[in-house]
Amino acid sequence: MIEKALTGGKRYWAWLALLLVPIGIGAVCYVYQLGEGLTVTGMGRDISWGVYIGQYTFLVGVAASVVVVALSYYLHDPKTYGALAVLGEILAVAAVSICLLFVILDLGSPTRLLFVILYATPTSIMFWDVVFLNGLLLISVVAAWSILGSERRGTPPPAWAWAMIYLSIPWAIGARIVTALLYADLPEMGMWLTAMLAAKSLASAFASGPALLVILCLIVGRLTGFDVGRQAVRNLGRIVKYALLATILFTALEFFTAFYSRVPGHMDGLRYLYVDGNLAPWMQAAAALAVCAVVMLASPVARRNERFLAVACAAVAVAIWIEKVIGLVIGGFIPSPLGRIVEYHVTAPEVAITAGAWAAGLLTLTALCRIAVSVKEKAA
Repeated sequence: MIEKALTGGKRYWAWLALLLVPIGIGAVCYVYQLGEGLTVTGMGRDISWGVYIGQYTFLVGVAASVVVVALSYYLHDPKTYGALAVLGEILAVAAVSICLLFVILDLGSPTRLLFVILYATPTSIMFWDVVFLNGLLLISVVAAWSILGSERRGTPPPAWAWAMIYLSIPWAIGARIVTALLYADLPEMGMWLTAMLAAKSLASAFASGPALLVILCLIVGRLTGFDVGRQAVRNLGRIVKYALLATILFTALEFFTAFYSRVPGHMDGLRYLYVDGNLAPWMQAAAALAVCAVVMLASPVARRNERFLAVACAAVAVAIWIEKVIGLVIGGFIPSPLGRIVEYHVTAPEVAITAGAWAAGLLTLTALCRIAVSVKEKAA
Protein backbone atom coordinates (compact mmCIF):
# COMPACT_ATOMS: atom_id res chain seq x y z
CA MET A 1 0.00 0.00 0.00
CA ILE A 2 2.95 2.34 0.53
CA GLU A 3 3.45 2.75 -3.22
CA LYS A 4 0.08 4.54 -3.40
CA ALA A 5 1.72 7.59 -1.78
CA LEU A 6 3.69 8.00 -5.03
CA THR A 7 0.55 8.47 -7.12
CA GLY A 8 -1.51 11.61 -7.35
CA GLY A 9 -2.54 14.57 -9.44
CA LYS A 10 -0.89 17.92 -10.03
CA ARG A 11 -2.32 19.48 -6.88
CA TYR A 12 -0.94 16.63 -4.79
CA TRP A 13 2.59 16.96 -6.16
CA ALA A 14 2.48 20.76 -6.03
CA TRP A 15 1.55 20.59 -2.34
CA LEU A 16 4.41 18.16 -1.62
CA ALA A 17 6.83 20.41 -3.50
CA LEU A 18 5.64 23.40 -1.50
CA LEU A 19 6.27 21.53 1.76
CA LEU A 20 9.82 20.73 0.67
CA VAL A 21 10.70 24.45 0.76
CA PRO A 22 10.40 24.95 4.56
CA ILE A 23 11.83 21.44 5.08
CA GLY A 24 14.94 22.42 3.12
CA ILE A 25 15.32 25.75 4.93
CA GLY A 26 14.83 24.01 8.27
CA ALA A 27 17.44 21.37 7.38
CA VAL A 28 20.00 24.06 6.55
CA CYS A 29 19.30 25.86 9.84
CA TYR A 30 19.55 22.57 11.71
CA VAL A 31 23.03 21.97 10.26
CA TYR A 32 23.90 25.46 11.50
CA GLN A 33 22.49 24.55 14.93
CA LEU A 34 24.57 21.36 15.02
CA GLY A 35 27.70 23.42 14.42
CA GLU A 36 26.98 26.27 16.83
CA GLY A 37 24.96 24.43 19.47
CA LEU A 38 21.65 25.35 21.07
CA THR A 39 22.93 28.90 21.65
CA VAL A 40 21.34 29.72 18.28
CA THR A 41 17.94 29.27 19.96
CA GLY A 42 16.33 31.37 22.66
CA MET A 43 17.14 28.82 25.35
CA GLY A 44 19.68 29.46 28.07
CA ARG A 45 20.49 28.85 31.71
CA ASP A 46 17.17 30.16 33.04
CA ILE A 47 14.90 28.79 30.29
CA SER A 48 16.20 25.36 29.27
CA TRP A 49 13.04 24.17 27.46
CA GLY A 50 11.70 26.32 24.68
CA VAL A 51 9.82 26.21 21.40
CA TYR A 52 10.90 22.66 20.52
CA ILE A 53 9.66 21.07 23.73
CA GLY A 54 6.54 23.26 23.55
CA GLN A 55 5.64 21.74 20.18
CA TYR A 56 6.38 18.29 21.57
CA THR A 57 4.06 18.83 24.53
CA PHE A 58 1.23 20.05 22.31
CA LEU A 59 1.58 17.22 19.80
CA VAL A 60 1.69 14.46 22.40
CA GLY A 61 -1.76 15.59 23.49
CA VAL A 62 -2.99 15.64 19.89
CA ALA A 63 -1.73 12.13 19.21
CA ALA A 64 -3.04 10.64 22.45
CA SER A 65 -6.49 12.18 22.20
CA VAL A 66 -7.20 11.27 18.57
CA VAL A 67 -6.17 7.66 19.26
CA VAL A 68 -8.56 7.43 22.20
CA VAL A 69 -11.47 9.19 20.48
CA ALA A 70 -11.18 7.57 17.04
CA LEU A 71 -10.66 4.04 18.32
CA SER A 72 -13.36 4.34 20.99
CA TYR A 73 -15.87 5.15 18.28
CA TYR A 74 -14.47 2.35 16.13
CA LEU A 75 -14.90 -0.20 18.92
CA HIS A 76 -18.47 0.99 19.36
CA ASP A 77 -19.40 0.69 15.66
CA PRO A 78 -16.62 -0.46 13.28
CA LYS A 79 -18.75 -0.15 10.16
CA THR A 80 -19.84 3.43 10.76
CA TYR A 81 -16.60 4.78 12.20
CA GLY A 82 -14.04 2.87 10.15
CA ALA A 83 -13.09 5.90 8.04
CA LEU A 84 -12.83 8.10 11.14
CA ALA A 85 -10.55 5.56 12.82
CA VAL A 86 -8.28 5.50 9.77
CA LEU A 87 -7.87 9.29 9.67
CA GLY A 88 -7.51 9.45 13.45
CA GLU A 89 -4.69 6.91 13.46
CA ILE A 90 -3.02 8.64 10.51
CA LEU A 91 -3.10 11.95 12.38
CA ALA A 92 -1.71 10.23 15.48
CA VAL A 93 1.17 8.67 13.53
CA ALA A 94 2.07 12.03 11.98
CA ALA A 95 1.84 13.82 15.35
CA VAL A 96 4.01 11.29 17.19
CA SER A 97 6.55 11.37 14.37
CA ILE A 98 6.92 15.15 14.76
CA CYS A 99 7.09 14.71 18.55
CA LEU A 100 10.12 12.46 18.20
CA LEU A 101 11.65 14.88 15.71
CA PHE A 102 11.30 17.80 18.13
CA VAL A 103 12.92 15.74 20.90
CA ILE A 104 15.91 15.14 18.63
CA LEU A 105 16.05 18.85 17.75
CA ASP A 106 16.05 19.79 21.43
CA LEU A 107 18.87 17.38 22.31
CA GLY A 108 21.30 19.40 20.25
CA SER A 109 22.94 16.28 18.82
CA PRO A 110 21.09 13.13 17.67
CA THR A 111 23.85 10.95 19.16
CA ARG A 112 22.61 11.87 22.63
CA LEU A 113 19.67 9.55 22.03
CA LEU A 114 22.10 6.73 22.73
CA PHE A 115 22.27 7.83 26.37
CA VAL A 116 18.58 6.96 26.75
CA ILE A 117 19.32 3.43 25.57
CA LEU A 118 22.74 2.86 27.14
CA TYR A 119 21.90 4.45 30.49
CA ALA A 120 18.21 3.66 30.85
CA THR A 121 16.87 4.79 34.23
CA PRO A 122 13.45 3.33 35.07
CA THR A 123 13.19 5.60 38.13
CA SER A 124 13.13 8.64 35.83
CA ILE A 125 9.90 10.05 34.41
CA MET A 126 11.86 10.91 31.27
CA PHE A 127 12.58 7.21 30.69
CA TRP A 128 8.88 6.33 30.84
CA ASP A 129 7.99 9.26 28.62
CA VAL A 130 10.31 7.84 25.94
CA VAL A 131 8.83 4.35 26.39
CA PHE A 132 5.22 5.54 26.13
CA LEU A 133 5.92 7.83 23.17
CA ASN A 134 7.70 5.20 21.07
CA GLY A 135 5.11 2.61 22.10
CA LEU A 136 2.33 4.96 21.00
CA LEU A 137 3.96 5.37 17.60
CA LEU A 138 4.30 1.61 17.14
CA ILE A 139 0.75 0.88 18.28
CA SER A 140 -0.68 3.66 16.10
CA VAL A 141 1.12 2.40 13.00
CA VAL A 142 -0.02 -1.18 13.58
CA ALA A 143 -3.62 -0.14 14.36
CA ALA A 144 -3.83 2.17 11.34
CA TRP A 145 -2.40 -0.49 9.04
CA SER A 146 -4.74 -3.22 10.30
CA ILE A 147 -7.86 -1.03 10.15
CA LEU A 148 -6.97 0.23 6.67
CA GLY A 149 -6.34 -3.33 5.51
CA SER A 150 -9.67 -4.50 6.90
CA GLU A 151 -11.41 -1.58 5.17
CA ARG A 152 -9.80 -2.63 1.88
CA ARG A 153 -10.83 -6.26 2.29
CA GLY A 154 -14.24 -5.48 3.72
CA THR A 155 -13.60 -7.78 6.68
CA PRO A 156 -13.08 -7.14 10.43
CA PRO A 157 -9.50 -6.76 11.69
CA PRO A 158 -7.81 -9.98 12.90
CA ALA A 159 -7.84 -10.93 16.59
CA TRP A 160 -4.30 -9.67 17.21
CA ALA A 161 -5.22 -6.28 15.73
CA TRP A 162 -8.21 -6.00 18.07
CA ALA A 163 -5.82 -6.58 20.97
CA MET A 164 -3.61 -3.71 19.75
CA ILE A 165 -6.63 -1.46 19.34
CA TYR A 166 -7.81 -2.15 22.89
CA LEU A 167 -4.27 -1.61 24.23
CA SER A 168 -3.84 1.68 22.38
CA ILE A 169 -6.54 3.51 24.35
CA PRO A 170 -5.06 3.18 27.88
CA TRP A 171 -1.57 3.47 26.40
CA ALA A 172 -2.41 6.80 24.76
CA ILE A 173 -3.90 8.16 27.99
CA GLY A 174 -0.81 7.01 29.85
CA ALA A 175 1.45 8.77 27.35
CA ARG A 176 -0.32 12.07 27.97
CA ILE A 177 -0.27 11.67 31.76
CA VAL A 178 3.42 10.75 31.84
CA THR A 179 4.26 13.84 29.76
CA ALA A 180 2.38 16.03 32.25
CA LEU A 181 4.15 14.37 35.19
CA LEU A 182 7.45 15.23 33.52
CA TYR A 183 6.69 18.84 34.45
CA ALA A 184 4.93 18.24 37.75
CA ASP A 185 7.93 16.39 39.23
CA LEU A 186 10.01 19.61 39.31
CA PRO A 187 9.20 21.08 42.74
CA GLU A 188 11.23 24.25 42.22
CA MET A 189 8.95 25.37 39.36
CA GLY A 190 5.90 26.95 40.98
CA MET A 191 3.71 27.00 37.87
CA TRP A 192 4.10 23.26 37.34
CA LEU A 193 3.82 22.13 40.94
CA THR A 194 0.12 21.34 40.91
CA ALA A 195 -1.91 18.12 40.95
CA MET A 196 -4.21 19.79 38.41
CA LEU A 197 -1.54 19.69 35.70
CA ALA A 198 -2.20 16.13 34.49
CA ALA A 199 -5.99 16.59 34.52
CA LYS A 200 -5.75 19.89 32.66
CA SER A 201 -3.34 18.36 30.15
CA LEU A 202 -5.81 15.57 29.41
CA ALA A 203 -8.73 17.98 29.05
CA SER A 204 -6.83 20.32 26.70
CA ALA A 205 -5.61 17.33 24.69
CA PHE A 206 -9.18 16.13 24.13
CA ALA A 207 -10.01 19.63 22.90
CA SER A 208 -7.09 20.18 20.52
CA GLY A 209 -6.76 16.64 19.11
CA PRO A 210 -10.39 16.13 18.02
CA ALA A 211 -10.43 19.74 16.80
CA LEU A 212 -7.56 19.03 14.41
CA LEU A 213 -9.19 15.72 13.47
CA VAL A 214 -12.39 17.58 12.53
CA ILE A 215 -10.40 19.93 10.30
CA LEU A 216 -8.56 16.99 8.72
CA CYS A 217 -11.83 15.14 8.04
CA LEU A 218 -13.38 18.21 6.42
CA ILE A 219 -10.33 18.94 4.26
CA VAL A 220 -9.89 15.34 3.10
CA GLY A 221 -13.63 15.05 2.46
CA ARG A 222 -13.70 18.25 0.43
CA LEU A 223 -10.62 17.45 -1.67
CA THR A 224 -10.98 13.71 -2.21
CA GLY A 225 -14.48 12.58 -1.36
CA PHE A 226 -13.16 10.42 1.50
CA ASP A 227 -16.22 10.84 3.73
CA VAL A 228 -16.14 9.91 7.42
CA GLY A 229 -19.81 10.81 7.80
CA ARG A 230 -21.55 13.89 9.14
CA GLN A 231 -22.52 12.18 12.37
CA ALA A 232 -18.89 11.36 13.14
CA VAL A 233 -17.80 14.96 12.57
CA ARG A 234 -20.63 16.30 14.75
CA ASN A 235 -19.71 13.88 17.52
CA LEU A 236 -16.13 15.12 17.38
CA GLY A 237 -17.38 18.70 17.63
CA ARG A 238 -19.34 17.76 20.74
CA ILE A 239 -16.23 16.25 22.34
CA VAL A 240 -14.24 19.40 21.54
CA LYS A 241 -16.88 21.52 23.24
CA TYR A 242 -16.97 19.55 26.48
CA ALA A 243 -13.20 19.12 26.66
CA LEU A 244 -12.67 22.84 26.10
CA LEU A 245 -15.19 23.65 28.84
CA ALA A 246 -13.25 21.34 31.19
CA THR A 247 -10.00 23.06 30.25
CA ILE A 248 -11.45 26.50 30.99
CA LEU A 249 -12.84 25.23 34.30
CA PHE A 250 -9.47 23.77 35.34
CA THR A 251 -7.75 27.04 34.44
CA ALA A 252 -10.25 28.97 36.56
CA LEU A 253 -9.64 26.59 39.47
CA GLU A 254 -5.92 27.16 39.07
CA PHE A 255 -6.45 30.93 39.38
CA PHE A 256 -8.72 30.50 42.38
CA THR A 257 -6.31 28.23 44.24
CA ALA A 258 -3.31 30.47 43.56
CA PHE A 259 -4.87 33.80 44.50
CA TYR A 260 -7.28 32.70 47.24
CA SER A 261 -4.56 30.72 49.01
CA ARG A 262 -1.95 33.37 48.19
CA VAL A 263 0.62 30.95 46.75
CA PRO A 264 3.52 33.25 45.75
CA GLY A 265 5.14 31.09 43.06
CA HIS A 266 1.85 30.39 41.35
CA MET A 267 0.48 33.93 41.69
CA ASP A 268 3.60 35.52 40.22
CA GLY A 269 3.57 33.12 37.27
CA LEU A 270 -0.10 33.66 36.44
CA ARG A 271 0.21 37.41 36.88
CA TYR A 272 3.17 37.47 34.51
CA LEU A 273 1.42 35.29 31.92
CA TYR A 274 -1.97 36.98 31.86
CA VAL A 275 -1.48 40.54 33.13
CA ASP A 276 1.85 42.32 33.00
CA GLY A 277 4.40 40.09 31.27
CA ASN A 278 5.66 40.14 27.71
CA LEU A 279 3.73 36.93 27.05
CA ALA A 280 0.43 38.39 28.31
CA PRO A 281 -0.89 39.39 24.84
CA TRP A 282 -0.43 35.79 23.67
CA MET A 283 -2.23 34.32 26.66
CA GLN A 284 -5.02 36.89 26.49
CA ALA A 285 -5.49 36.02 22.82
CA ALA A 286 -5.61 32.33 23.71
CA ALA A 287 -8.23 32.98 26.38
CA ALA A 288 -10.33 35.04 23.97
CA LEU A 289 -10.12 32.33 21.29
CA ALA A 290 -11.15 29.65 23.77
CA VAL A 291 -14.17 31.60 24.99
CA CYS A 292 -15.26 32.43 21.43
CA ALA A 293 -14.87 28.79 20.41
CA VAL A 294 -17.03 27.60 23.33
CA VAL A 295 -19.74 30.05 22.35
CA MET A 296 -19.57 28.92 18.73
CA LEU A 297 -19.64 25.21 19.62
CA ALA A 298 -22.46 25.59 22.13
CA SER A 299 -25.06 25.81 19.36
CA PRO A 300 -26.10 22.52 17.71
CA VAL A 301 -27.05 24.52 14.63
CA ALA A 302 -23.53 25.93 14.42
CA ARG A 303 -21.97 22.49 14.78
CA ARG A 304 -24.01 21.27 11.82
CA ASN A 305 -22.51 24.02 9.66
CA GLU A 306 -19.18 22.62 8.47
CA ARG A 307 -17.54 26.00 7.82
CA PHE A 308 -18.60 27.33 11.19
CA LEU A 309 -17.39 24.15 12.86
CA ALA A 310 -14.03 24.35 11.08
CA VAL A 311 -13.49 27.94 12.25
CA ALA A 312 -14.37 27.03 15.84
CA CYS A 313 -12.05 24.01 15.81
CA ALA A 314 -9.22 26.09 14.34
CA ALA A 315 -9.70 28.60 17.18
CA VAL A 316 -9.52 25.77 19.71
CA ALA A 317 -6.34 24.33 18.21
CA VAL A 318 -4.60 27.72 18.15
CA ALA A 319 -5.69 28.52 21.71
CA ILE A 320 -4.39 25.21 23.09
CA TRP A 321 -1.18 25.55 21.06
CA ILE A 322 -0.53 28.97 22.61
CA GLU A 323 -1.38 27.66 26.08
CA LYS A 324 1.02 24.72 25.77
CA VAL A 325 3.96 26.26 23.91
CA ILE A 326 3.95 29.76 25.38
CA GLY A 327 2.00 29.39 28.61
CA LEU A 328 3.02 25.99 29.98
CA VAL A 329 6.57 25.45 28.71
CA ILE A 330 8.12 28.89 28.23
CA GLY A 331 5.93 30.66 30.79
CA GLY A 332 6.58 27.92 33.33
CA PHE A 333 10.17 29.14 33.68
CA ILE A 334 9.16 32.77 34.30
CA PRO A 335 9.75 33.99 36.99
CA SER A 336 12.71 31.72 37.75
CA PRO A 337 12.94 29.86 41.09
CA LEU A 338 14.98 32.83 42.33
CA GLY A 339 12.29 35.28 41.28
CA ARG A 340 14.14 36.66 38.26
CA ILE A 341 12.30 37.71 35.10
CA VAL A 342 14.27 36.37 32.14
CA GLU A 343 12.49 36.80 28.82
CA TYR A 344 12.56 34.21 26.06
CA HIS A 345 13.43 35.58 22.63
CA VAL A 346 12.74 33.24 19.73
CA THR A 347 15.47 33.29 17.07
CA ALA A 348 15.16 33.06 13.29
CA PRO A 349 16.94 29.66 13.06
CA GLU A 350 14.63 28.31 15.77
CA VAL A 351 11.55 29.43 13.83
CA ALA A 352 12.90 28.00 10.56
CA ILE A 353 13.73 24.63 12.15
CA THR A 354 10.32 24.47 13.81
CA ALA A 355 8.55 25.32 10.54
CA GLY A 356 10.60 22.67 8.77
CA ALA A 357 9.61 20.04 11.35
CA TRP A 358 5.93 20.93 11.01
CA ALA A 359 6.26 20.78 7.21
CA ALA A 360 7.82 17.32 7.51
CA GLY A 361 4.86 16.27 9.65
CA LEU A 362 2.41 17.64 7.10
CA LEU A 363 4.23 15.80 4.33
CA THR A 364 3.93 12.56 6.30
CA LEU A 365 0.26 13.26 6.98
CA THR A 366 -0.40 14.02 3.30
CA ALA A 367 1.30 10.83 2.12
CA LEU A 368 -0.58 8.68 4.63
CA CYS A 369 -3.89 10.31 3.70
CA ARG A 370 -3.12 9.63 0.04
CA ILE A 371 -2.63 5.94 0.85
CA ALA A 372 -5.91 5.84 2.80
CA VAL A 373 -7.84 7.57 0.01
CA SER A 374 -6.40 5.24 -2.65
CA VAL A 375 -7.28 2.16 -0.62
CA LYS A 376 -10.78 3.45 0.03
CA GLU A 377 -11.33 4.23 -3.66
CA LYS A 378 -10.17 0.77 -4.67
CA ALA A 379 -12.40 -0.87 -2.06
CA ALA A 380 -15.39 1.11 -3.36
